[in-house]
Formats: sequence, structure tokens, C-alpha cells
Amino acid sequence: MKILSALAFALLATVAVPRADAQPAIQPLDRIVAVVDEDVVLQSELDSQVNAVTTQYASNPSQLPPRDVLERQLLSRLIVQKLQIARAATSGVKVSDADVDQAMTQIARQNNMELSQLRGAIESQGIDFNRFREDVAEQVVVQRLRQRIAQSRVQVSDAEIDSLVRNGKLNQGQLHIGYILVGLPDGATPEQVDEAHAKATEAKQQIDAGMDFTAAAIRYSNADNALQGGDLGWRNRNELPPPLVEAADALPEGGVSAPIRGPNGFHLIKLIGKRDGGAGGEKLVTEYKARHILARIDELNDDAKARAKIDTVRARVAGGEDFEAVARETSDDDTTKALGGDLGWFPVDSYGAGVGEAVKSLSPGEVSQPFRTNVGWHIVKLDEVRNTDKAGEMQREEARNILFQRKAEDEYESFLRQMRSEAYVEIRLPGAEDTSSTGGGTP
Repeated sequence: MKILSALAFALLATVAVPRADAQPAIQPLDRIVAVVDEDVVLQSELDSQVNAVTTQYASNPSQLPPRDVLERQLLSRLIVQKLQIARAATSGVKVSDADVDQAMTQIARQNNMELSQLRGAIESQGIDFNRFREDVAEQVVVQRLRQRIAQSRVQVSDAEIDSLVRNGKLNQGQLHIGYILVGLPDGATPEQVDEAHAKATEAKQQIDAGMDFTAAAIRYSNADNALQGGDLGWRNRNELPPPLVEAADALPEGGVSAPIRGPNGFHLIKLIGKRDGGAGGEKLVTEYKARHILARIDELNDDAKARAKIDTVRARVAGGEDFEAVARETSDDDTTKALGGDLGWFPVDSYGAGVGEAVKSLSPGEVSQPFRTNVGWHIVKLDEVRNTDKAGEMQREEARNILFQRKAEDEYESFLRQMRSEAYVEIRLPGAEDTSSTGGGTP
């Protein structure tokens, strides 16, 4: 089940091309700019984030707010980040060096470069590579924490799935929207509500007066994607809260809504684009019924021994012996051995590319040549092929994923607000106000 979409690396997702005159920032003496429970945020951490953002927007600096506003925005996010990392540690969430390597490789690919090139690009901007890697590791930890919260708190009932499918609300198309959240803490006072509404109204007025929506998101939004200009990308209508969908439907393309009150604050959305959903009807899936025999590769049987075994087995079958009987006698697959190697009915990708490619190349009654997978050497006999309408199953799985993801995002926002309300936070950055208790999620 897809729980959540791919890793959101916040400031780290894009590496800007450095300017020719880029120079490493002069590091002042470190000091504490915030106390977060038993942890602290250092000036050097905040400066590192500010430098990363200003470098990212080096080609269009007018999109950024004044430095003091940017510092407050980033400090708020660092505070929430510290709280999440601490909670992950107490919850036993861990990541390995291999997990971080995989995330770093993904970032490199997003920037169309090799991992070695990514390091050079980062260091050429005056950013310490080890600090960058630590930041990525923390983002991976937070993603794991989100998954754990979702898995432990979110349930989707059959009745909810039935309702979504029955009401015909699947395949309703997608919306591409920009998003600004002016967040509210749990149990917000009337004064806090009025202040947030005034801030959202000011953002709308600035946009109407000509401020780019991206710049407004960076300046005003408390959402996770604020520093990416509030762009949510293409989202299925069902993944978005109904009030935001209704507001988007009332807008012309390029239009921006008035502030919309939600449970976690006030929202502004910009309709960037719409596109229709896919056609309904039959969803035919080709399924195969087959048997297989495995010669496993392990500490007792190396590749050569396993290959020799499967060659002998295939020769017996080719010589007229019954495939099912030979599978019961020789197969190393404990799951299917007693069944004569029976894999049942399955779509082509169920057992990996090796089995899938083998069955696609066969006619019913034929036996494949030996082929290798990560567990050993196989032969497969294809019994039957059929086309099955999976429209109902696919609709239900789509509905389950939509409902799960929507609930997971709502649950994590609630988790963040509760965690922040229970935390001790002392802001020591001159002129900064504590806004870290507000918002934090995306719809």
C-alpha cells in the first residue's frame, strides 16, 4: 500500500547552480538562537539553512522575503525538525548509512548528476558536505516517523471505501495548485485566530497587488512546502480537502482564493491547472497460471551447483517426466514444493521480472529454459493464460490509498501540533517571535 508519496527533502531537494562570485559565508561565533526541550538550535545551523535558501534563489532573489523574515521562517522549521528528531529517537526510529546513501543518490538524480558530482556542487557553494549529509539523514528519519505515525494511527474501513467508490468520486481528474497555510496552534485563542486571519488577508492583498504567489508563500506560509513556493504539484481531487477543491473549482486558471478557514489555520490556494481523470470501464489484466522449480543458491550450493541441478531437472522434464512430480521431488521452494510448484493465477509482475519474462514468452504447456533470479535458478511451466477484469479491485485499492493518504496527512498535522504544544521552546533570536506552534503540514 502506498502510504505516502516519495521523500520530501525540503531545502535539500534542489541544488542551485552557484554564481561565479559565490563565496563561503563568514562564520560568526556560535550562539544559541532557540532552546527546544533538552536540545538547542545554534546560529550556525540557522545560517546554514539561510545560505542554502539564498543560494537556491540566487537567480531570482526578489522571490525571497527580507532576511529577518526568512530567518524567522527557517527557525520555526528548525524547531519543529528538532522536536521530530527527538520524538523519532524515543520511538526507536533509526536509519542506516545505506538509507542515507540511497537518499543522497536520489537527490543527485533529481539534479541530473552523479553522487560524486553532487558533492562538488554542494562544496562549490560554500556548504559543508558533511552537514548537508546530516540534514538529509534527518529528513529520512522524519519520513520514517511519518510512516510510523500513519501505520499506528490510521485505519480505513471497508464502509469508507464502499462510500467513495459508490459515490462515483474516483477518476475525477487532478488539480495543480499553489498553497499557502497561515497556521493556528491547537486551542487557538480568539486573538490568535484574528491575527492569523489578518496575516492571510495581508498575503492575499499583496498577491492582488502584484506579488508573485511563490514569493508570498515563502514570506507568509507555515506549510512544509513554503520554501518551494507553495507548489503542491498535480494532486488527485480526492486527495485534497473538499473545501480546497470547491475553492479551486470556483477559480479561473491563475486565480487565487480568499482566505479559507480550516482546522489547522487559514488557507490560500492558486489554481495553476486542471486535467480530466482517466476513463472508467473495464481494466483487463492478463494473468498466468504456472508451476516452477527452484534450485536455490545458498551457502551450501553456489551458482554453478544450482545451475547444474536445474539443467538436470529440466532434462528430466524434457524427457517426458511429469513437471508436478519432479517439482515435488526436487524444488527448493518450500512454499510451492508440496503443491507441485503451483504458483496459482498471478499477473506478470507478481514474482519479479525473471518469472514474468519467462511466462510471457511461453505458450500453454511449454517449459522455459533455465533462468536466474536473486534466489537461484528456475524453470517455469505455463499452464493457462486469461484476461480478467480488475476494475472493481483496482477502484477499491485506489480508494483505499486515497483515504489512507488523506488521513495520514491529517493525523501527522495533529501529531505535530500536539507535540509542539507540549514542548518547551525559548526563542533567543533577536526580534523573532515564536511561530513554530503553527501549521506545518500540507493538504
